[in-house]
Amino acid sequence: MTRSTNDRPAVVPVLAFAGIVVAVMQTLLVPVIKDLPQLLDTSPSNATWVLTSTLLSGAVATPIMGRLGDLYGKRRLLVLSLAVMVVGALVSAVTSALLPMIVGRTLQGFAMGAIPLGIGLMRDMLPREKLGSAMALMSSSIGVGGGLALPAAALVAQNSDWHALFYGAAGLGVLAIALTLFAVPESPMRAEGSFDLPGALGLSTGLVLFLLPITKGSDWGWTSATTLGLFAASAAVLFLWGVFELRTKAPLVDLRTTARPAVLFTNLASIMVGVSFYVVSLVLPQLLQLPTSTGYGLGQSMVVAGLLVAPLGLTMMFTAPVYARLSAKHGPKFTLILGLLIIAVGYGAGLGLMSAAWQSLVIAVLLGAGIGLAYSSLPALIVGAVPASETGAANGLNTLMRSIGTSVSSAVIGMVLANTANTVGGVEVPTMHGFRVSFLIATGAVAIGLLLALFLPKPDRAPRLRASSEEEANLARAEEALRGFRGRVLDAEGGPVARANVTLIDRRGRQAGATVSAEDGSYALAVPAQGTYVLAAKANGHGPHASSATHAGEDGTIDVDLALPTP
Repeated sequence: MTRSTNDRPAVVPVLAFAGIVVAVMQTLLVPVIKDLPQLLDTSPSNATWVLTSTLLSGAVATPIMGRLGDLYGKRRLLVLSLAVMVVGALVSAVTSALLPMIVGRTLQGFAMGAIPLGIGLMRDMLPREKLGSAMALMSSSIGVGGGLALPAAALVAQNSDWHALFYGAAGLGVLAIALTLFAVPESPMRAEGSFDLPGALGLSTGLVLFLLPITKGSDWGWTSATTLGLFAASAAVLFLWGVFELRTKAPLVDLRTTARPAVLFTNLASIMVGVSFYVVSLVLPQLLQLPTSTGYGLGQSMVVAGLLVAPLGLTMMFTAPVYARLSAKHGPKFTLILGLLIIAVGYGAGLGLMSAAWQSLVIAVLLGAGIGLAYSSLPALIVGAVPASETGAANGLNTLMRSIGTSVSSAVIGMVLANTANTVGGVEVPTMHGFRVSFLIATGAVAIGLLLALFLPKPDRAPRLRASSEEEANLARAEEALRGFRGRVLDAEGGPVARANVTLIDRRGRQAGATVSAEDGSYALAVPAQGTYVLAAKANGHGPHASSATHAGEDGTIDVDLALPTP
């Protein structure tokens, strides 16, 4: 029997470390971006795909790994996603050719699935009072990983063969796998149904068809038959994919959750935040490393450039407690708008602050604070906008939207920098004009995101407050509707267990309700519809217990006692 997380205090830190490894993989090549065309003997537009392929596969892997985790076990799929990343890192480590490098980087992108899987494990195992802080730590791990990876990767690339970066990433992946197997128990929650393979293929095909003409449009011609044809094909494939997903009983992405204005506008704003997040990572390292002989380059070494950009991620981490206080007082909509305003100030200032290294540091700090606030707000907005039974699907879709934003950002900014570059000594060098256009694009994306955030309906109360009163709401609904489960939580000797966390899981592995047992061990949970559910209970000093039960959907309650074993 799996032990409770109270007996495994390393669960949250280990899952956060997995998030750090994902961030390291994403930012691994940022210090050598400007050198990729020469290192791979290819054009700048082709070299862009070394970054875009990772983001694209990550966008696709997020819902795929999430659904597979619901079906077959979240820890199992977390380990698998990290293992695929290790294989991809080793492939990239032994090649300097473009196509094998893209293949390796595509495999590395599957590590992005570790983020929703880690959050899902936290959701299944942690009591509600600890879940918010744990999710914030998981989210901030992206910033920590990015902040640590930039100077570390620069130090390795400057003093060793750049392929050593991939060996280092593979080593971190192996360590994350070992820690996960040792410290993280498997979740007992399982969803019913099957994996939506047509949905996965449709999403992958549609995104590739969309990003390919963005990257190569300047080479092919924006009005050429190839470019326009691929855009049209992408629109057609994604439309058909959407129709298919709406008609599938167990879709890869539950698109119905987007019907609510709060979810729709949050997801659209997430795309814009994703765009703004990646622009600075592509621009600042190149500006800092270009030689001063260009007239605008700042002539810094890889390591110094990495250290100057590192506060971007570290500031994201330090904004987590600030976000918690602001959100508790004003709500996540306020913190999202504030974060977007700070990002806009950062990029706006960046248009005029590109002439000294210290100015890059200021930009990184400003943007890190804004992005940290915005990213922390998005899951809270989603949780506050949907019923408990839909939080898994809704957050999965939101993560996908952010990943699409970073993928589009990589492709668009890569195209802009490649097509505004000057050829110096046979080498194409990005120009200040290209950097400023990139910042203008980011500023425009933030402005659109801010407009969308203003249309968000204000929630009745903060998600934190909703969670704290959820047990009373569930009890009231169960008593009023007389349709649900009730019973007692007992210990191994048959005595009552007070303050036990009781969670109702539907057939798709999503939380359909939650409560806390009373002093006499009693609980009551309403069911949203007929079907088979899993009732999971856990409490301090006891092992967890999960029991399957079926409700016919008619008025009335079914008695289900939950006996917690001795740990």
